[in-house]
Amino acid sequence: MNFEIYCDESGIEALSDKQAHQYAAIGGIWIPAEHRDSLKTSLKSIKTNYNIHGEFKWNKVSPAYFEFYKDLIDFFFQTDYVRFRIILLEASKINNYTFHRGDSELGFYKFYYQLLHHWIFDFNAYDIFLDFKVNRNKGRLKELNRVLNNSNLTSNIKQVQGLPSEENLGIQLADLLTGVVAAKFNEKTTSPAKAALITHIEEKHLSKEIGKTNRGEDKFNIFLIDLKGGW
Repeated sequence: MNFEIYCDESGIEALSDKQAHQYAAIGGIWIPAEHRDSLKTSLKSIKTNYNIHGEFKWNKVSPAYFEFYKDLIDFFFQTDYVRFRIILLEASKINNYTFHRGDSELGFYKFYYQLLHHWIFDFNAYDIFLDFKVNRNKGRLKELNRVLNNSNLTSNIKQVQGLPSEENLGIQLADLLTGVVAAKFNEKTTSPAKAALITHIEEKHLSKEIGKTNRGEDKFNIFLIDLKGGW
């Protein structure tokens, strides 16, 4: 089966500046490729209903657009073919010098590997799209593609490509959900609209507070990495 994965990050400055946030986060949306057009059509329809023309993202959540973002959240939780996984990285425990040769960019893509690898299953093909960024090492995405293929020999990682988030609705949805979880864990939500959106998720869709999930959670999977090992 063919799958597409759309990814974004939140608070990654904490990978090099431990004072920036308690947690950095990397999240991804998984969909069967056959549902690509349905995802785009549904998200465009929600945008049209609220006369939204530009990019949507966590940083744009505000009281004026609260109902719009609530509908996006409801769409995700009510749509069976869309899944989300996020990994959270505790900044104080990250040691770039010991484990990443002093290179926070290398560490960042190693963590991307952890996000992706554990939801790549045998005998499937994957197209992976990350929010575009300029890397010091221009071969990072090709290397991530190669490493994922080498560690998933019965699957085919067809491409790992950077795309501008403003041109891709899947990446925008990943940004929104990643921002929600990162804000909850970092306890820095000062915006009433953002706090209300988090409460909406917890009360309507989860019936509990947003927190780390078990390994088998396949809709809204939150993996808090223990950098000493384990789950």
